Order: sequence, then C-alpha cells, then structure tokens
Amino acid sequence: MINPFFLNKGPISLLKVYELLEITNQKKNDFNFYNIKDLYSADKNTITFFHSKKYKEAAKSTKASFCLTSDLLKDFLPKTCEPIIVNNVLISVAKITKEFYPNSVEDEIDNKVLSIDKCDYKNVNHGKNVLIGENVKIGSNCSIGHNSIIEKNVLVGNNCKIGSNTIIRNSIIKDNVSILDNCTIGKKGFGFFPNKNKNLRYPHIGIVIINENCEIGCSATIDRGSMSNTEIGKNTFLD
Repeated sequence: MINPFFLNKGPISLLKVYELLEITNQKKNDFNFYNIKDLYSADKNTITFFHSKKYKEAAKSTKASFCLTSDLLKDFLPKTCEPIIVNNVLISVAKITKEFYPNSVEDEIDNKVLSIDKCDYKNVNHGKNVLIGENVKIGSNCSIGHNSIIEKNVLVGNNCKIGSNTIIRNSIIKDNVSILDNCTIGKKGFGFFPNKNKNLRYPHIGIVIINENCEIGCSATIDRGSMSNTEIGKNTFLD
C-alpha cells in the first residue's frame, strides 16, 4: 500500500513520457504505463528507474518493461526491460511521478476542514478549536487536544491520544498511539533536485504509518515518504 490517498492519473503513454522528457531519438513504439514504481516492486505495466550501481542486482531482476536510466547503467537491465536513456534520472523520475500524482507535489491548504463539533465524532474527547478534514476516520476512545487539525486523508485507530497544536494528514495511525503536543505528521518531505536555475520539487506519494503502541514526543515532525511509506514500527517511542 504505497499511495492510498493520492489519485493516480494514469495511464500515461510512452509517447507522453518522451514528450515530457523531451526525448526525440528513441523508439516511437507506444505503451501504456499505469504507475511508476521502484525496481523491486515494478511490474510489466509500470515504469521504473535505475540511477545508481548500488541497485544493479535489483535492476537485473526487475519485471518492468521500461526503465528510466543512463547510458552507463542500461546494460544491467534484463532484455525484457527496455531502457529509456535520460541525462538526469532522478529529475526525470520527478517529472513522471508528478504526471501520475499531481496532487502529491505541494500540500495545499485544506479549506474543507470543519469544526469537530459539526462532525459525527461523538465518542472523541476533544479540546477547543479542533478541525477535521475530508476522508478522516477516528476510532473509539480517542482524545484530541486544543487547536489540533486532523487534515484530509487520516485514519486513526482505537485508544489514541493526540495532543494540542498538532497537525496530521495523509497518515494511518493504528491502535494505542499517543502523539504529543506540537507534532506535524504526514506533510511532504524535503525532497528536491537542483535543476539549472530552479530547484525541482520531488512528489511525495508515500504516507505515514504509525503502528500500534507507539508514542511520538512533543514537537516531532514525521514526513511522508517520496516513493515509499514512512513507517514507525510497533512499540516505538520517539523523543
């Protein structure tokens, strides 16, 4: 489960990939991609990427039909995977990922939040000025402190405590989790690539998963992942 909260705009054709990356010297046969994934999880209907020799073993066994890579790395790919040669693999990945998931690049203001008093969360003990966004589910026996915002795309399990002045979005919080005051969870990470005179923001299509019986200390920031999830294991306490 990599991106349950971000709408995939695929399929995207191979010709569209060539257009986005300004590629004019490669084969013009067409193909439809339904997602972009890393070398390990890619299948024949997804496009993947290979940017470093340290992933050569994964490259040799990838199931993808096409791979964004460099001329120096293309020979590590299996014959079933056709290389798409680009000058900068990671910038190309950012451009294609943005095409699939345009809403994952920036965290826009959630203008659809409502006061929790106007929502159907009768079993949640809460303080003042608590706001709740769209696609939020909160389990039983939970509490939320003053001035906290549970923005869109959040699932909270049972017996959870969320402190005051905390912001959460794009996250799955499982049972018996305590998140203390002033935390920020599920926002985009600090991922970007220098690109000539302008930095290119990398889309973050992962989510944050906090497993059972965890405690997140005051003022913690946990960003969502770029291509994969940010996951906190069971029984973890973070200061």
